[in-house]
Amino acid sequence: MGPLGPRGPLTLLLLPLLGGLVGLTRCLRILPPDASRIEKAKGDSVHLPCKYTLATEDEGPLDIEWVLSLPDNLKVDQMIIFYSGGRIFANYYKDMSGRVHFTDSDPQSGDASINVTNLQLSDIGTYQCKVKKAPGVHSSKIQLSVLVKPTGTRCFVEGSQEIGRDFKMRCESPEASGPLEYEWQRLPSSERFPSPWLAEMTSSVINVKNATQEYSGTYRCVVRNRVGSDECLLRLDVVPPSNTAGTIAGAIIGTLLALLLLGLLIFCCCKKRKEEKYEKEVQHDIREDVPPPKSRTSTSRSYVGSNHSSLGSMSPSNMEGYSKAQYNQVPSEDFEPPSPKPAFQLSKVAAPNLSRMGAVPVMIPAQSKDGSIV
Repeated sequence: MGPLGPRGPLTLLLLPLLGGLVGLTRCLRILPPDASRIEKAKGDSVHLPCKYTLATEDEGPLDIEWVLSLPDNLKVDQMIIFYSGGRIFANYYKDMSGRVHFTDSDPQSGDASINVTNLQLSDIGTYQCKVKKAPGVHSSKIQLSVLVKPTGTRCFVEGSQEIGRDFKMRCESPEASGPLEYEWQRLPSSERFPSPWLAEMTSSVINVKNATQEYSGTYRCVVRNRVGSDECLLRLDVVPPSNTAGTIAGAIIGTLLALLLLGLLIFCCCKKRKEEKYEKEVQHDIREDVPPPKSRTSTSRSYVGSNHSSLGSMSPSNMEGYSKAQYNQVPSEDFEPPSPKPAFQLSKVAAPNLSRMGAVPVMIPAQSKDGSIV
């Protein structure tokens, strides 16, 4: 008893505490996950573990909650899935509706893990699993990071690929999540990589100085991050300098010829439109009828006839002068001779009376149909 005597009271005090600790270990508890931080690629699926054990003292109803805490502290926590009273409720968070499910269709079996499919950048955050079965309550947290793996990687040259020039070889994967790692390779692998570029083989940009034809070849750029990788090929052709002055002159001449041809085309179109417009106006123009010219023959005949009737009353003494004066005049088309005065009717005077009056018999020359003297 000697050695144990002084320790007796202390032992009696520690026994209740040890009994309480043993009781706590027998209560509900969640097994720690393999990792507290998980990284996945966008579009992939993720498994968030949450396995628990129950004690005989845990007799209350079983409730399981999964809550998402977003990176933005100003936003409230979101309930994404819930189990209570033997039912599963998975439509609490609209952004993940239809994409989150319990791994076990019966979560009360001891597995409250969930699967999230088709991951999006909005799924980034801290996920907390809470298991309640009175009097036991326990929870665990897992941080999920969603990364975009390199896709659509593009290789290109920035600058003129001419001998003696400086240019840049670029490798870009615009949608990939950082940090990114780059690696340049020359194909085939037996080809020696240019020594001035060795310091930039792990960079997204290679600066080429004073280019030579030895740099020509095929190069590959590989881009990586923690969730994936991608690559692109680049064909580099270093050529002799081009005739810049000739190229500029050719471009100017070509532009002038194009402008001249365009101006000629516009001129022809305008001219054709004017001609078509004039033809339409002429077709619709109404003209007045012009009276026909008077007959030349009828005028001449009437003129000669009038002179013929006048000759009957003329004496031989003045006949010669009259005929010359009258027939030297050519009547015009528009000339209308005055109506001849009625000749003195000799038939009404008897021949004896004419002799007493001193008349002398005269022979009248004959006339043709057109009025000329025969």
